Amino acid sequence: MSIFKDEGVITETFKNKPAILSTMAKLRKAVAYRALERPYTRYSKYKKQRFVRARPVCRVVRFDMGNAKREFDTSLHLLSQADLQIRDNAIESARQTSNRALEKVLGKTGYHLKIRLYPHHVLRENPLAAGAGADRMSTGMAHSFGKVIGIAARVKKGQTLFSLRINKKDLALGRTALTKASRKMPCKCAILQGTKVEF
Repeated sequence: MSIFKDEGVITETFKNKPAILSTMAKLRKAVAYRALERPYTRYSKYKKQRFVRARPVCRVVRFDMGNAKREFDTSLHLLSQADLQIRDNAIESARQTSNRALEKVLGKTGYHLKIRLYPHHVLRENPLAAGAGADRMSTGMAHSFGKVIGIAARVKKGQTLFSLRINKKDLALGRTALTKASRKMPCKCAILQGTKVEF
């Protein structure tokens, strides 16, 4: 943004200003859904007992990447160091960054990366409007289950999030890839080498 003074009048010009301003729905911060809560997401054929109307589509594209049939020397595992919920968009983001780091150097067959958690838990929100006329828009706590807005994986402390099989010569690259994945997670993570986790 640049500001010009022209005869006492200040005018603003914006470079690369988009022609159409679109308003997208804001994604709530992950801290609102990080704590483990009671998984109360019953789905029943009876309308009075059914709370979840529709289940959102999982954003994680793939859970197995690389070559699953090939033998590798060593394995690395990314572990969670807290009890929390991780949304599917965070898992997908971590998958993309780690997979790209490995694929650029080793190709599509030089490793095997596996995601070890699945977002089953249905997240919801009960938005309450404030201000004049708000009572016509929201029902307060009358139907407090809320509206489904996404899904998340329930993770316990010490649980394996990602597992990577790789050759020993590429161990440094594997650690870098899992470190990149850990930065996308909303918790502290630890990387363990060669632990006995079945693939």
